Amino acid sequence: MSGHVDTVYIRKYSPNMHGYIGRDAGSELLHRLACNPAVALLGPRQCGKSTLAKHLIDGVGDAVYLDLERLSDRNKLRDPEAFFGLNTGVLICLDEIQRVPDLFPVLRSVIDEGARNGQFLCLGSASRDLIRQNSETLAERITFLELTPLTLPEVSVGPVDPLCKMWLRGGFPRSFLAGSDRDSFQWRLDFMRTYLERDIPQLGIKIASERVQKLWHMCAHLHGQLLNYSKLAGSLGVDDHTVRNYLELLCGTFMVRFLRPVHANLKKRLVKAPKIYIRDTGLLHALLGLEAQNELLGHPVYGDSWEGFVTETIFAYLRPSVTAGFYRTASGAEIDLILEKGAKRVAIECKASSAPRVQRGFWNAMEDLNISKAWVISPVDDAYPMEKGVTVTSLMAFLTDPIAQEFLQPMHRQDDK
Repeated sequence: MSGHVDTVYIRKYSPNMHGYIGRDAGSELLHRLACNPAVALLGPRQCGKSTLAKHLIDGVGDAVYLDLERLSDRNKLRDPEAFFGLNTGVLICLDEIQRVPDLFPVLRSVIDEGARNGQFLCLGSASRDLIRQNSETLAERITFLELTPLTLPEVSVGPVDPLCKMWLRGGFPRSFLAGSDRDSFQWRLDFMRTYLERDIPQLGIKIASERVQKLWHMCAHLHGQLLNYSKLAGSLGVDDHTVRNYLELLCGTFMVRFLRPVHANLKKRLVKAPKIYIRDTGLLHALLGLEAQNELLGHPVYGDSWEGFVTETIFAYLRPSVTAGFYRTASGAEIDLILEKGAKRVAIECKASSAPRVQRGFWNAMEDLNISKAWVISPVDDAYPMEKGVTVTSLMAFLTDPIAQEFLQPMHRQDDK
């Protein structure tokens, strides 16, 4: 792969964002390409994968980009071996790779013959699990990297604090950068309709869109709560196995996240069910019909929405060696998020109040898990101690906290680039 780019930018026009939004995944993507024959950049539709790839291509020089949703580009691969042979020595970017799953065996032979790193960049809107059957042919030749929608650190530049705007609208670029909350809300409604009517069928999955839509709305009402498969199945009129398959589809297309409970070796009755989140709070609010910040403030999901926003932002920056889960016992001891790295363990509680307070169950959980460092993440301006080892802080301040940095990958702030 010729050339080198230390930073990759995504260019989006917006009068408030000065035209550019840097993506923290850019540097990691370049590093993966330098160390692997193929990289799969996976994430939901419209999160910025194609734009990031095109800017990377502009920087590295010799490259070819194919959008496999375009018939003209798919036609170029009628004889894929001939096409790849004609473009030997350049980076080949294959966008929406899940549209042509038969390519994976061909990629394997081309990679083995080329014997170099940086041969293929594959972009996909389905998770590794959904494309596993085909991508397994590239075992030991491909590495997977997830791109989320925009994160708070990526847009936190300039004098305007974008927290409330991103929390309400979510991180999909077109939603976040829309000219008004109304336009943003309409974009999200259109996105969800396209997902149900086009994206799912294109994956070869035959499920009635009305049933998935109903389940998606039910998940929104359960956001941040324990998942009960039987209850969902009863409401949908299907069996537990079917609802599990539907939820796996929502997870595999980056719409929903399961947060698993921490497995602590304690003589306690621990909750075993996972918690469920709509990964993008903008989609969560659209599913619930919440168009403006005032509507969110008065809705029962307000606190759980903040918890999901904080959790998803942290997940976007977790180091690969870190595991995350929640802690809850039958007696009421509870912490929203536990991060573990080897023998180290820290706790995070999410409170949407500007004057947060925690319940006794939080302190009991701290004692159960022998945790000496915790943060209460709230929409506050300044960090301050609550008790010994417990700090009330903003989300941005947490992400740059020296102790938290042990668990998080570095951010590449746009004003540092």
